[in-house]
Amino acid sequence: MPLTDPNLGLAYGWTLGESGWHTEMNANLKRLGAIVGLSVKDRDLTTPPASPAEGDRYIVPAGATGAWAGKTSQIAVRIAGTWEFHDPKVGWLAYIEDEAKLAVFQPTGWSAGIAI
Repeated sequence: MPLTDPNLGLAYGWTLGESGWHTEMNANLKRLGAIVGLSVKDRDLTTPPASPAEGDRYIVPAGATGAWAGKTSQIAVRIAGTWEFHDPKVGWLAYIEDEAKLAVFQPTGWSAGIAI
């Protein structure tokens, strides 16, 4: 049975031939693709976009509706035609594309950001 990395939430530690490796490894690779080099389209859209492109990422704001409801501050990423969500950890940096700012996730939530 795999263990979970406390920083990125990646599974590891399978024994040779252990069942489930492919499922957990797929999840690991999707998570890495979603959060490494984090750049998001927007962080103040309360409704998910109608026609997102594969790989589009957003920070979900408070008061979001639809598929994003109850996912405040999480990273929403469009993968295989559906939304997947990732809880940020303190210290994660994200480039906010529509604001041209770099924001950091703090214990109180995402910072206002620094213009770049």
